[in-house]
Amino acid sequence: MLFVPLPFVVALLLLLRFVALLRQQEGGNRPFLALIGLCILQSIAVGLRWGYDVTAVRYVLPVLAGGLPPLVLASFQSLMHRDRADLPWLNAAPPVAILALLVLAPDLIDGALVVIFVGYAVILLRLANAGPDGLDEARLDGAAGAHKALLIAAGSLCLSASLDIAIALDFEWSRGENVPMIVSNANLLSLFLAGLTAAVAARARALPAPPEEGDRDDSMAERDRDVLERVDRLLADQKLFRDENLTLARLARRAGVPARQISGAINRLTGRNVSQYINDFRIAEACRLLCDTDMPVTSAMLESGFQTKSNFNREFRRVNAMSPATWRAENRSPRS
Repeated sequence: MLFVPLPFVVALLLLLRFVALLRQQEGGNRPFLALIGLCILQSIAVGLRWGYDVTAVRYVLPVLAGGLPPLVLASFQSLMHRDRADLPWLNAAPPVAILALLVLAPDLIDGALVVIFVGYAVILLRLANAGPDGLDEARLDGAAGAHKALLIAAGSLCLSASLDIAIALDFEWSRGENVPMIVSNANLLSLFLAGLTAAVAARARALPAPPEEGDRDDSMAERDRDVLERVDRLLADQKLFRDENLTLARLARRAGVPARQISGAINRLTGRNVSQYINDFRIAEACRLLCDTDMPVTSAMLESGFQTKSNFNREFRRVNAMSPATWRAENRSPRS
């Protein structure tokens, strides 16, 4: 009977995700595609090494592993404005360092990988401290999901670091007898998590936007109210909330106000984040359509700027404390 190692199954599942994302590709998901592709290659390499005992692969695995954390960081940095993505060239250093250690000091590779994985996990967690609004190049309806994916990605890097420690200890105590079992479970779980979070976060990537305009300096005293008035005018008069690819960065360019000023003004004056604030406009529009027209709920959802039923239903319940269908039944305009 043909033996198919578990890593090959994981690679196949990730490949299906890769193909699905590739079909949706609009030019903005390349970092996440690269991340999923690397997870596929690493899963195949693990399967060859521990499933078919292809020992030559052991020289490739550390380099692939060293490239994973920088690619995770670069992927999520693509959901942030340029001024937040500092020193991107440093992301090439870890795989180069692992390659050098492979030649000069192989015994130090395990420790170096642990440092790289934990270090990048800390960086991801620092990025996550800004909340969903920190992902200002993500679509507003996908920013919350992308932020959760960011946290899960940091966790998967910590899991990979724990795996490397467990493997090193097993070689020290048991001469590597349990390594295949450890790799077949923990490593595949971390790779699968990395691939899935990449797919989730990539869907939040907006289509390319027009070039930026310069920021304006507003007086400190009236800045928040002035910023909110500008945003409200764009949303109410131009129906900008209907744009399914709306991002905080794009809203800032249209308003001529720095993204951080918009986020701060909305947070301070309304107690909500940008995504919730925009969704309030979308829900109001959905309510109007449900009340005044015979439009199906799904059509009203799409017309008001939402892309997924789960996000629409969650936000609708947040605002109205009931489902769209129940709200329509209770607030339907009488027909003549």
